[in-house]
Amino acid sequence: MPKAETRRFDAEVAKVLKLMIHAIYQNKDIFLRELISNASDACDKLRYLSLTKPELLGDDAAFRITLQPDPKAGTLTITDNGVGMTRSELIKNLGTIASSGTQNFLGKLTGDAKKDSQLIGQFGVGFYSAFMVADKVSVVSRAAGKQSTYLWESTGDGEYTIEEVAEEHPRGTSITLHMKEDAKEYLDAHRITHVVNTYSNHIAFPITLKGEGDSSEEINSGTALWRRSKSEISDEDYTEFYRSIAFLGDDTPWLTLHHRLEGTLEYTSLLFIPSRIPFDLYHPERRRSVKLYVKRVFIADDQVDIIPQYLRFLRGVVDSDDLPLNISRETLQHNLTLQKIRRSMTKKVLSELEKKSQDDPKGYTEFWKIFGGVLKEGLCDGREPQAEILNVCRFRTLQSGEGYKSLKEYVEAMPEKQKEIYFLTADSMEAALASPQLEGFRARGLDVLLLTDGVDDFWVNVVQDFEGTPLKSITRSDTGLEDTEEEKADDKKSAKEGESTTGQEKVDALITYMKATLGDAVNDVRKTTKLKESPVCLATPEGGMDIRMERFLMENGQLAQRTAKILEINPAHPLITRLAESFAARGDQSAIADTVHLLFAQANIIEGEAIPDPGGFSRRFNALLEKTIAA
Repeated sequence: MPKAETRRFDAEVAKVLKLMIHAIYQNKDIFLRELISNASDACDKLRYLSLTKPELLGDDAAFRITLQPDPKAGTLTITDNGVGMTRSELIKNLGTIASSGTQNFLGKLTGDAKKDSQLIGQFGVGFYSAFMVADKVSVVSRAAGKQSTYLWESTGDGEYTIEEVAEEHPRGTSITLHMKEDAKEYLDAHRITHVVNTYSNHIAFPITLKGEGDSSEEINSGTALWRRSKSEISDEDYTEFYRSIAFLGDDTPWLTLHHRLEGTLEYTSLLFIPSRIPFDLYHPERRRSVKLYVKRVFIADDQVDIIPQYLRFLRGVVDSDDLPLNISRETLQHNLTLQKIRRSMTKKVLSELEKKSQDDPKGYTEFWKIFGGVLKEGLCDGREPQAEILNVCRFRTLQSGEGYKSLKEYVEAMPEKQKEIYFLTADSMEAALASPQLEGFRARGLDVLLLTDGVDDFWVNVVQDFEGTPLKSITRSDTGLEDTEEEKADDKKSAKEGESTTGQEKVDALITYMKATLGDAVNDVRKTTKLKESPVCLATPEGGMDIRMERFLMENGQLAQRTAKILEINPAHPLITRLAESFAARGDQSAIADTVHLLFAQANIIEGEAIPDPGGFSRRFNALLEKTIAA
């Protein structure tokens, strides 16, 4: 038999171990919850595999989890007869961290043990939580269908050993914890029973506590919580189950959804919406955390399309009696029954969210602040129920202050002459509120949706209207704003004084000159009623691509070059009127041309666009500064 091989932990594992060993964490109970959960998963996996390979079970078909404390030796052993692990699987599962979610977790570590320990509750610490209570961990495992047994051991000091053992062992995994002095309480039978009843009572396999001699006691109910009637389940039961599957560290879920559908389609779902943001919510892999069961047999979780991506914040289980037990994970995605369950669950979740938004608007706002950006992803997919998603969306607007509005509230408050829902996309709320694009709307008392999530640039190009009322970006050139009463009065006054025609002719002449000066850099130069305090802004022509969407496509190499925008000018702004007067009096001069280029550069800067000619901008700006200082 070869000697034990010593290997170093993956760097990320070492970081987790250091946190576990030195954690000042009040609730160390979670180590037992995690190890029992892993044992349950191992049994679930073998039960699933045995549907097509019954020979893997041999003569040991009754799955179980055994807890055996030994106060004299100072050890606690957790044993399962599940799928087990080969040598390579022990190295992969216990010596390295491949999970991108774990990498995300590690990126949040500060180096301060007290602060970092608070992150434990937000992260499924799994096997490594054993090092919170043990100064040595021994793992003996034999994989189903294999003859070889391996021993893995570590004290959490950066290294572990692995070796094949000669002794014959049953199938499955046995984890022995050599308990620290301050964790000896977990060798007490009453303490163990309390922890199991609190966190693992729902586990579908019997959990047996072994005592002295041959005595043993089954200490969990083994009843799948989601299969029980709502009237039999307390809030504490729901909360404990949520904690056992969510790994987010929040005390209670924001919303619990327990639903059973009977009829042509039958399934039971127990879903939770967390009260805090999951650490991997925006990870590129977009992992989902709802487990699929068939007749209480675990089938799969992460790779199952049982919920849409935009509801990936959900935690929980779905159990169906309509799906075949021998269904393969490869065919799950194309199973019509699963697709029906997905649609039914999605409608139910959205319906409950709409109900919650009506019953508890304040609480719903807090939910929206956390998960709104994710929910709106569903609007980008034309296959999803857009109307239902729009009904649960909430938006900050020009007139809402710190509050939020539904689209229904926005439409109901629209003036009679307003026929469109106006919106503005921006990088932040501060940038949106400072945008000159809002000036005319603010002056006219018109509300505008302020969209600052990254997904907003996409869904507004997919959703055309809300219940028949079109959506329109205020960066379009044809917003068609009517003159305010003040502007109408100024026009009448100017007409009486004989200034209107002359002034307009000068501005029109300036516009013609600006078009010629800027050339292909602009699509057009036009007057606008959109601006009040600012002299210029950029706009996109009707049918053109939104400025921010175009920039996104260019940054990602999906568009070769930007399209020319419309330069809109405020004909009433002092800078424009004086420039028009100067051009009328002196004609084409370098100073006027420079001012035109500077105004165009200003419009680009405000919209976050690149300045077409940085060198020319610098030269013109410096020349302007020199004149200002000289004056």
